[in-house]
Amino acid sequence: MQDDATPPEAVHSGIVNKRLAITLGVCASLLLLSLIALGTLTYKTGVLEKIASGHAYPEAELYDASIDAGTAVDDALARAQADGKHVLLVLGANWCHDSRAFAGWMETERFQTLITDRFELVYVNVGMPQSDDGHNLGIAQRFGFESLEGTPTVIAIAPNGEVQNSETAKSWRNTASRSEDEIYDELIALSEAQAS
Repeated sequence: MQDDATPPEAVHSGIVNKRLAITLGVCASLLLLSLIALGTLTYKTGVLEKIASGHAYPEAELYDASIDAGTAVDDALARAQADGKHVLLVLGANWCHDSRAFAGWMETERFQTLITDRFELVYVNVGMPQSDDGHNLGIAQRFGFESLEGTPTVIAIAPNGEVQNSETAKSWRNTASRSEDEIYDELIALSEAQAS
């Protein structure tokens, strides 16, 4: 009901503003539902970071060029053998978004539980091997990989030292485009692989 003192254009303007507010609210809700459906908002503690970075995955820079990579790998193998776990050897680099994505996922609570229960995790900085600026490439060769075309290469090693995924270790170069569940399921399968 219109007050006689309220001009008709003000009433019309109020109605338009209410419709605009409702429309914007519906659009925002649809956007939120779309992001959830796409899996963009599944990482509970990293939602803001993922939206701010424009990525649907968390990131971490854990490829330390200053460590003695050979010793780190030997130590992980010894712990894995003693505990009956697999080693997850990640050959990557901080410049690489797929390497950062792999490391970022491993830092989430869901993956931390999996890693603690089933793996010894070791990150090795390999630089940029595809452009002749590689580092620690002897570690890849030690496990049967003569060359690395990209990063990351994720090698699963059984407690007895046997590589479990020689056919798929290099397939992780698309980690940033994989879903959280796809990564998790593949790591579960690797942890259950039996040494021959």
